[in-house]
Amino acid sequence: MTNSITHWADGAAFSGDSGQWADVTNPATGRVSGRVALASRADANHVIASAKRAAAGWGTTSLARRTQVLFSFRELLNSRKEELAVLITAEHGKVHSDALGEISRGQEVVEFACGISHLLKGGHSESASTGVDVHSKRDPLGVVGIISPFNFPAMVPMWFFPVAIAAGNAVVLKPSEKDPSAALWMADLWKEAGLPDGVFNVLQGDKGAVDALLESPDVAAISFVGSTPIAEYVYEQASRNGKRVQALGGAKNHMVVLPDADLDLAADAAVNAGYGSAGERCMAISVLVAVEPIADDLVARIAERTGTLRIGDGSKEATAEADMGPLVTLAHRDRVAGFIDSGEAAGAKLVVDGRGIAVNGDESGFWLGPTLFDHVTPEMEIYQEEIFGPVLSVVRVKTYDEAVELINSNEYGNGTAIFTNDGGAARRFEQDVEVGMIGINVPIPVPVSYYSFGGWKRSLFGDTHAHGVEGVHFFTRGKVVTSRWINPAARPEGGLELGFPRND
Repeated sequence: MTNSITHWADGAAFSGDSGQWADVTNPATGRVSGRVALASRADANHVIASAKRAAAGWGTTSLARRTQVLFSFRELLNSRKEELAVLITAEHGKVHSDALGEISRGQEVVEFACGISHLLKGGHSESASTGVDVHSKRDPLGVVGIISPFNFPAMVPMWFFPVAIAAGNAVVLKPSEKDPSAALWMADLWKEAGLPDGVFNVLQGDKGAVDALLESPDVAAISFVGSTPIAEYVYEQASRNGKRVQALGGAKNHMVVLPDADLDLAADAAVNAGYGSAGERCMAISVLVAVEPIADDLVARIAERTGTLRIGDGSKEATAEADMGPLVTLAHRDRVAGFIDSGEAAGAKLVVDGRGIAVNGDESGFWLGPTLFDHVTPEMEIYQEEIFGPVLSVVRVKTYDEAVELINSNEYGNGTAIFTNDGGAARRFEQDVEVGMIGINVPIPVPVSYYSFGGWKRSLFGDTHAHGVEGVHFFTRGKVVTSRWINPAARPEGGLELGFPRND
């Protein structure tokens, strides 16, 4: 018997009336574990209407009450995150420890949002003009939509909804149909935390659900994470419909290793950042740029480490612990395997082949092991495309300047890293690269929650990054109020004057 995964509106599960469902599979077994509702336009309108009804009341709820609910959600999440991790592993495939890590990083944003009262403070100028005071304030937008990807079904939504809710908005979350259960679990947790019905809603579905959010006049803003072609589509459609948009797209993240670097540290980092979560993350390192003469040594160290990785079922109930789980779907596994075929055909040296590996678990799972290519060049497809799988490409360059030019000529600008013991080189790298997030001897430079997450170039559409102060500004809009209160004892003379107002 399979589980039916529904929408969530008005504080309760809601099946909808579309009659359309999609299979949800367990990537470690290849078997169908559930079916998720695919929203009709009427279903979407129902969920959005739930958010609209709740938005006005929540937006005028005191900051004290809002933060109390945030703190309650944080405590419940902390005490029950094992439950959520089990759901994530069962539908996404990442190993249990990685699922727990995802939740912890998302919880950082919840904790950041608990202090939103400070960030919503306005300014005040007394007697800006004679008898005139000016103050600023930030108001919620109303209803906001969040469209999240399959690779982080808990963390990515938590980049957005804690800040949106703390700021006084109502949320409609549209999760990936590949792993939709985490969204419903979090909706139920919000209800338990005391969030009023309708403030947090879940709209399941595919492109039809996305388009409903992009087109609805009742949705004021859209937050999106996914591939660059879809991010561009979301940005264009939502903007055309007058919405505020932050659309985070794809990446091709480079890790530069200079000759003076600690090569053991760099090799460990390359394996961790290239193959963690089976490479299904936008901050994964997919290109290692080796500045000669270290390439041979570094490639050998990476290859040696890949041989120690345990590939298998990452669930907590599995008999043996795994380092890396399956890919999310059969179609995606086959797509990534096709890139390995392409790299071989283009002449790259296949040092480690992840196809046909032995796994600890059901052979029907969507398995692909760590793959390492050497002597990759920029014209190859495996360099140009975002593979989103456990494939690491080594590009050899002769100089630091050549490495920087390689990064800056790429269409993406999400994350990058440099490994070196030279502080001057690291400082210069910070200035030289045209990338939004930079790591110095840190392979995956995801910022802490009170800084903002996001890239440059075709890795971001819109002007606002996720969480941090930029996130607070995205989910609020500013007002400036100019006021004058007449002192009855010193009432000024009246009169008409049609010229521009003076500040005296």
